[in-house]
Formats: sequence, C-alpha cells, structure tokens
Amino acid sequence: MEDKLRKELGTTMLKSTGHSGGGCISEGQSYDTDTGRVFVKINHKSEAKLMFDGEMASLEAISKTETVKVPKPVKVIELDTRGCVFVMEHLDMRGLTKYSKHLGENLADLHIHNKKQLEKLNKEKQTVGKGAGQSEVTVFEKFGFGVTTCCGYLPQENEWEEDWVTFFSRHRLQQQLDMVEKSYGDREARELWAELQRKIPQCFTDVEIVPALLHGDLWGGNVAECADGPVIFDPASFYGHSEYELGIAGMFGGFNSSFYSAYHEKIPKAPGFAQRNQLYQLFHYLNHWNHFGGGYRGSSVKIMKSLLK
Repeated sequence: MEDKLRKELGTTMLKSTGHSGGGCISEGQSYDTDTGRVFVKINHKSEAKLMFDGEMASLEAISKTETVKVPKPVKVIELDTRGCVFVMEHLDMRGLTKYSKHLGENLADLHIHNKKQLEKLNKEKQTVGKGAGQSEVTVFEKFGFGVTTCCGYLPQENEWEEDWVTFFSRHRLQQQLDMVEKSYGDREARELWAELQRKIPQCFTDVEIVPALLHGDLWGGNVAECADGPVIFDPASFYGHSEYELGIAGMFGGFNSSFYSAYHEKIPKAPGFAQRNQLYQLFHYLNHWNHFGGGYRGSSVKIMKSLLK
C-alpha cells in the first residue's frame, strides 16, 4: 500500500507518524510526505471507492462554502488488492470543548449558505442592466446531491427531487425500511410504516424549506476542534432540510447547550420542530438497525408508534 501511496501522491518521503484513528467503518493512519502531513483512511470493503468518492465530494462541497472547517480532501486511491484509501489533510484535533458555540454558529452558516446564494441570484436578476448568469455562484433549488454518499457504509439515494417530503420519505425512510424488510421481514415495522407514510406531510404544514447543504451524519464522533476553531469530518452530505442535521446530533450526546443556543440564534426553531426531530431520528435508528442489527429495532418501532399517536 505504501508504494502505491508514494507513487499516487508523487512523494519520495512517506513516513508513518504514529498518529492513528478509526471508527467502526474505516481505519486511519497519518504520514509525513514531501508536501506535509496527510491522514489516510483505509477500507478493504468492495464498496470502499463509492463510499470515499462520496465523502470526498461532501468535503469539497462543505469547504467551498467557507463556513465550517473540514479536512481538505486530497485523493481517493484504489488499492491493487481489494479496497481503497482516501487521502486528506491531517489536522491536529482534540475533543470539542472550547469551540462548541463557534460550531453552532458555523453550522448555521453552512445551512444558510445556499439560501443566501439563492437570494443573491434572485436580487441580481431583478437589478436593471444585469441578467441572470452574472454571478459565478452555484445554487441548488432541489433536494439531493450530485453523487452517492454513504451514511456509515450504506449508500444513500441522492436523486434530485423538487419536494423535501418526497425526497425524505422516498430516499431516506423508504430506502431504510426496504433494507429492514429484506433482512428481517419485520411485519410490525412494515405495518407502522404504511400508516406513517400518510402522516408525514402533516409534519411539514406551513414550514418553508430551502435546500441546505448538510454534513449528513453529525454525531459527536464526527466533530472536534483544532487550535483555531471547530472542525467537522466524515460527512455524508446532500441538500436537505437544515433540521435534519439535528436529528442524530441529539441522539448520542456530544453537543452542549451553547452549541444549540448559537445555532438557533441564527436558525430559530420552526413550529413542529420536536415532532420532525423524531422523524429525522427515525432515519438514524433504522440506519443503525441496518448496520448493527436488531439492537436498534426497539428504538425504531418506538419512534414510529410515538409519531402515530
């Protein structure tokens, strides 16, 4: 692997630093190279390239907004043996403590970014003497993403949709429940989903949703801080409802009240927030059920029943 890395990165020096890391999906290792230190994620699964290509596209999209720090992606490299590596900038990270408030502000800025660009573009169109296309800005008016991204190692359907409720129901919940059905044939989950589908649109009455670029998997294990501020990593991005981001954030801890206060100062809670938050957590419980097995069945079923009350 190291010979391949040297060649692909065009470096003569490739020295392991002893810094390593990893989660339940991939392992990681830092190396010093001719041009500086890099972090290399390694995954030997056959779908590793799909996963890393999605992560690279996610990091590039977030980085372009200049709102919240992410590691700069360098290159996805296929190994001669099965699997893939993803090379990115090495960041000296520690647990999020000092910069919680900043992360709340930065995340809200990320979520508002596309909306601001849309407003800017519309304003330009209305300005005398300026037609459409004056701005170099890329704006997104639909929900989805240009490539497949993976939440964990499971690929997400990111086909573009005009309507958020359609996107979320079809490409997030339905996809997860199809996997549950295939693996477990769970009758109760199937029957609850048949009822819940009809109720979902009611959760979004009178809520204006502008596509927001999301990290997509923002739990406490995917945030940290550097000396100069907060950083987020391991994204599973797409354009969706900003509230979606806070679903998993509230499930496993890691975010204090200063994070939420700073975030909601910029993006206040809309009516019905708590119910939609449950709906977004349902996706992650189902995703965990599909990743890690029946230990997450109870939480998934419980949330569906709660939403149907």
